[in-house]
Amino acid sequence: MRTALNSHMKRLFALLGLILLSASLGSCGASKPKPPPPPLHSGPVRTSNNTAYRTPALHGPVPRNPDMSLPADFAKGPRLSFSRVAVNDKYIAITFDDGPQPQNTPRLLDMLRARNIKATFYMVGSNVDLYPQVVRRVVAEGHEVGNHSYTHRLFSKMSDSDIRQELARTRDAIVRAAGVQPHTLRPPFGGMLPRQREWVNTEFGYPIILWSVDPFDWRRPGPSVVCARILSSTTAGSIVLAHDIHRQTVDAMPATLDGLLQRGFKFVTVSQLLAMQAEKATAHTAVGLPIP
Repeated sequence: MRTALNSHMKRLFALLGLILLSASLGSCGASKPKPPPPPLHSGPVRTSNNTAYRTPALHGPVPRNPDMSLPADFAKGPRLSFSRVAVNDKYIAITFDDGPQPQNTPRLLDMLRARNIKATFYMVGSNVDLYPQVVRRVVAEGHEVGNHSYTHRLFSKMSDSDIRQELARTRDAIVRAAGVQPHTLRPPFGGMLPRQREWVNTEFGYPIILWSVDPFDWRRPGPSVVCARILSSTTAGSIVLAHDIHRQTVDAMPATLDGLLQRGFKFVTVSQLLAMQAEKATAHTAVGLPIP
């Protein structure tokens, strides 16, 4: 009798142990950490360089620059540098620095072609070597290419020999890429000593091209601000500065170019603008008037 009772008690305690073990395992499972909640934002994160702005679609015909056959040969004169040119009509030159850039520059070229506008591109030689196919398209579509140094360093802090190398490397890169010679120079940051301007003009034949309209687009203020600054500051003979390496600048161009055309401005290259200055100087000299 006692043996049967002991056996029964052992089975009861074993069953109780299994119940307690099962409860314990269930409690451990319940205490596992929950998976982290999903992120609050889905999709790619937008940065300041990846704005949602897109070039507005064109509705109807865009204004077109008139067809013009103008000389681009300018004579050397007493002026070594130009920020604007005295002209007899509403001619302007729009310039784009620091390219070529493989996405922005072709998009800009599409906009210029749609409006029959010829621009001047001041190219950095290292970018010319990286994207020669873009340089070839620039030249094939009738735009002018100028020298903007090879590494975009401040000339006023450099030796003559270093400047000479920068200009020669960029000139050679442009010739390799597109078979044309640059005829004008824009120094990086516009910084160049008077003595440097003199010997560069003598040795390379380059006039130094600065600007009279600067939208400070390199600060990336937004397309509408770039557009407003250019429209409010441009007058006859202006040389407009912009940068095709910045997407916001290219985004600003349709409204900017259309606004300038609607105000009666006519776009020419920098060399064509300089040739107008030479023609005007010759005309004044012929009638004995002072040259402005």
